[in-house]
Amino acid sequence: MKLLKFGGTSLANAEKFLCVANIIEKNKNNEQVAIVLSAPAKITNYLVNIVEKNIKINEILDQIKFAENIFIKIIQTITKIQSCFLYEETKKIINIEFNKLKQIINDFISLKTYPENIQAIIMSRGEILSICIMKNILKSRNHKVTVINPIENIISTGSFLNSTVSINESKKRISQMTINSNNIILMPGFISGNKKGELVLLGRNGSDYSAAILACCLNAKLCEIWTDVDGVFTSDPNKISNTFLLKSISYEEAMELSYFGAKVLHPRTIKPLKKFNIPCVIKNTSNIEAKGTLICEKSNNKNILKGVTNIDDVVMFTIPGDLLKQKNHGIVHILNLLEKENINIILITQSSSKNNFSFCTLEKETQKILILLSKSFKIELKENFLNNINIIKNLSILSVIGFDISQKYDIASKIFSSLGKSKINILAIAQGSSKYSISLVIKKEKILTSMQIVHNALFHNQKTINVFLIGIGGVGKSLIKQILKQKNFLAKKNIEIKIRIIANSKKILFLDDSIDLKNWETAFKESKEKFNLEILNTVLKNNYFLNSVLIDCTSDEILSKQYVNFFSKGFHVITSSKKANTSSLKYYNEIKTTALKEDKKFLYETNVGAGLPVIQTLQNLFNTGDNLICFKGILSGSLSFIFGKLEENILLSDATKKAKDLGFTEPNPCDDLSGIDVARKLLILAREVGYEIELEDIKIEPILPEYFKQCKNTEEFLYKLKEMDIPFLERIKKARDLGKVLRFVGTIEKGGKCSVKIEEINSNNPLYKVKNGENALTFYTNYYQPIPLVLRGYGAGNNVTASGVFSDLLRIIL
Repeated sequence: MKLLKFGGTSLANAEKFLCVANIIEKNKNNEQVAIVLSAPAKITNYLVNIVEKNIKINEILDQIKFAENIFIKIIQTITKIQSCFLYEETKKIINIEFNKLKQIINDFISLKTYPENIQAIIMSRGEILSICIMKNILKSRNHKVTVINPIENIISTGSFLNSTVSINESKKRISQMTINSNNIILMPGFISGNKKGELVLLGRNGSDYSAAILACCLNAKLCEIWTDVDGVFTSDPNKISNTFLLKSISYEEAMELSYFGAKVLHPRTIKPLKKFNIPCVIKNTSNIEAKGTLICEKSNNKNILKGVTNIDDVVMFTIPGDLLKQKNHGIVHILNLLEKENINIILITQSSSKNNFSFCTLEKETQKILILLSKSFKIELKENFLNNINIIKNLSILSVIGFDISQKYDIASKIFSSLGKSKINILAIAQGSSKYSISLVIKKEKILTSMQIVHNALFHNQKTINVFLIGIGGVGKSLIKQILKQKNFLAKKNIEIKIRIIANSKKILFLDDSIDLKNWETAFKESKEKFNLEILNTVLKNNYFLNSVLIDCTSDEILSKQYVNFFSKGFHVITSSKKANTSSLKYYNEIKTTALKEDKKFLYETNVGAGLPVIQTLQNLFNTGDNLICFKGILSGSLSFIFGKLEENILLSDATKKAKDLGFTEPNPCDDLSGIDVARKLLILAREVGYEIELEDIKIEPILPEYFKQCKNTEEFLYKLKEMDIPFLERIKKARDLGKVLRFVGTIEKGGKCSVKIEEINSNNPLYKVKNGENALTFYTNYYQPIPLVLRGYGAGNNVTASGVFSDLLRIIL
């Protein structure tokens, strides 16, 4: 005997009803089956609205009509697909049931409320009609069916809306039924009967509970719960990335998961299965071949961790020790008080220093608890009661579930350290009495971030970097290509780079698993999402990924002014732009201070030397106590290229145009030849070694006369540049006659004196042979003298710059 239970999403329409019938038939071929059905999706919601919400009669009739139409549409479509379906018979029963509902509404509408026994009758119609439809589908396929009436055979005690089944009594009654071994057994879920023979409901997840009870009563070998997911995941896959399916979990683990918020099965569904040792499998009607998750006595899963769950809309009450002392057995008294009122206490903690007692429950219980406590402590507190109790709302409880979790010290340390690094404040901590869980109370606004962080820390050895890329010009595009190219290589090192957004000045693309990064350009063109700073800040504020990095591949000064803000939102910042590091000294210091304070990395290796390891090398030197004596360097790849071409007797205007065509220069080459770009790089180096100077403190001897700045566009500039061809030919010849070459050099002298100018360099100088786009930097330091430390290599081009940004990106986790 096998029991199969199908939930509302598995019965949402005609096609799904027929799919369920196919599953039943397939299983019947192997053994006898018993089936428990929920109401179709949305039906119970409509019926609950009738009894729980204070709505007008016309709105109630609308709700009834909506529900009735769902059933009529289902059977109409079934008839089109399965022509032998007993349509008229089924429609007649549906009409009768809904006419009964309308009559009940008319009888009680004047009361403006419904007694609980009437509420139960109204809310149970969906399950009863599901059984009616399935019975007639199976009968029309020539199957014999036995329908178990749960009111007569599943006996419960408790309220009309939330009863508990007496398994022994129910088992006795069902054993007295005569059921042919060839018959398919059907029973509506959610419904049972009390000893008076009245219809009562089984509360939350009632149909699952019904399935477990019937499995026990029929001595089933297996209980299958069919739903709309493949099984139990390590966390909610709709909220948390990188979750994975659990092949098996124990009864205890399943109960802990569900108790702390996972939508697996309600704990009271699992208890009877555990008692009679009936395995349970969670399966997906939309993916029939999937094996699902097995819930049994002992999990075969070697990983002791099973999941990260959450409960939202929680409130925490903290009662001071002084108040508890005034009441004998104060804590026990409070717990008994709340238990009598069926108020569920999710979590309890106690302060050892002040003897404060805290407990968490759902926010909806807040007022009820306050009234109970006020009455109980009336004598002790008189009018000051509320001032003595601390109440914190808008909380969530994050729980980690696993076998014997309390004995694994590294699990707790991973949880707390990962949240600590992300500056998530923990308000309370509790260890489950079953030793299967560790729970944390945190602010609700941080729950998704916290769950993702903890899930990554516990379930993935893989180090993930989450990238928010702004700027998709040459450097940005090259960076994406390099990330794609290195994907497999990095995977072998357990490193994954996930690009979460790609944006330019006009629009933004949000990337998820549905978009292949290889096709990002097509997806970006199709994106209709606009981009601005307000949108970006909203995205960053709602980010819950660990190791989140904003990469700025723009030259936008406004964006660079936001770096401090980005740090405060939990982001590392990597930039190829020099705007921030060459802004005012005040802002420069603010960036450095904030990054340090927020424990975030600010990386800008490509600011000087593109892909050369200039900044990191310099930082390493000075972190170990070295000091700069003097610096000289060729800091512009474009000017390196241009001055190299001049040695080959190529005219200045032609060399400049060629450099622009190769992508070595700024969009307007006037910016390169003005010397300001070299001055900015020199400023960055000077500040890096500790000199507090501004850009205007650097003396620039311009390459071109001042009037060139008046050129309106690139074309005009390149045309006007021809005026300088002859003067430069003469200057090159003069240097050559002396055995020297011209180089555009940035210099930092001791004391912080900085200059940028054309210098004549002899053959003994390390800068002599530097050309064709190379950069060369010579550092004379206490450690490196009289022979300087020389860094030399290409300092221009999109690929080189992107490589430098990529290198910075990997430093986030390496």
